[in-house]
Formats: sequence, C-alpha cells, structure tokens
Amino acid sequence: MPKGHAAHRYFDKHFNKNAAKLLPGEYQATDDGLLLVTVLGSCVSACLRDRVTGIAGMNHFMLPDQGSSSSDRLMPARFGTHAMELLINDMLKLGANRRTLEAKVFGGGSVLDGMTKVNIGQRNASFVHAFLAQEHIPIVAEDLGADIARKVYFFTDSGKVLIKKIRPQQTLVQEEDSYRRRIDRDTESKGSGDIDLFI
Repeated sequence: MPKGHAAHRYFDKHFNKNAAKLLPGEYQATDDGLLLVTVLGSCVSACLRDRVTGIAGMNHFMLPDQGSSSSDRLMPARFGTHAMELLINDMLKLGANRRTLEAKVFGGGSVLDGMTKVNIGQRNASFVHAFLAQEHIPIVAEDLGADIARKVYFFTDSGKVLIKKIRPQQTLVQEEDSYRRRIDRDTESKGSGDIDLFI
C-alpha cells in the first residue's frame, strides 16, 4: 500500500460496512463505498466527493504548510497542500472529474495546550477554505473550530457524514501533541459522544 494511504482496514459491525481508519498524515480515495473514519482535534479532514461518479475520499492533515526537513518530504500528506493534492490526484486516477467535486470539511478544534498564540486549528481551517476556493471546489458542509474533538464517519456511497462531537479527552490531546512533536523531530481516542450530527 502506498505511503500515506489509510493502513488500518476493518469491518464496522455497527454500520455493516467495510471501513478504513485514517490517522494523521493519511488519505484515502475510494470508488467502492468504503466507510472512511477519523478522529480530529486541531487537525482537519476534507471529505471530497464527485457528485456525478460517486468517487470519494478523505484526508487528515495537521499543519497547513510543509516544512523543509527531509522527514517532511518523506510524509507529505501530513501537510495541507500535499494532503489535498494527493487526495485529489488519487480520485482523478479512479475516474473523478475535478469540475464536479464538492467538499465537506471538519476539525480545526482548539484542543492543545499552548495553542492560543499560534492556533493550529484555526490556521488549518483557514487553509482548507482558501485551498478549496482557489481550486473552485464548493464546500457544501462544514463543522470547524470550537474547543471540541470530533469523530468523523464519511459514508462515501451516499456522501453523508456523521459527526460525533466529543470532549477533547486527554488521550486525544496527547496523541495530537505527540504527533506534532514527531513532525518537529524527524489517534483514535475512544470517548462517549455527546452530540451526533448528520451533514
């Protein structure tokens, strides 16, 4: 499996669907109705779908801009620009048409300590808005910002997204902080949801 693609596959018994869980720095395009799942704190995911062909995909990125270290080049999907380009290119290879793509975007919460001066979640949200506007891909739904975490279920066969808003529990905060530290050097939290939204 190419680096950056969602490596964790499983069968979701609740929804009776084959599923893939995306971690930070991963993306996945699909044309077979795969359920795409991720957990977001300050990270952002774009759920893209060709409204004509039904080809769809999701990414999960932590920072809007790429750094300059060699490790940055080894894992480009963790940065917004590359995460978007890699996902779109994989969807086009499956037969999607750029002109009929639409987006739903989620995440960008303020969940990490020390993020008030440089709000990564807000920067990620601003980035994804600007990128999609530049690419003329309409955003048809979004749930960004606030001091919450989100578990995202993207039903690629229908284009529906289920959002479970969860309190940013310590495990998620630690995972994001650890991931951020790994980016400087070189995630899924289980919690009870208090709000479910279908978007």
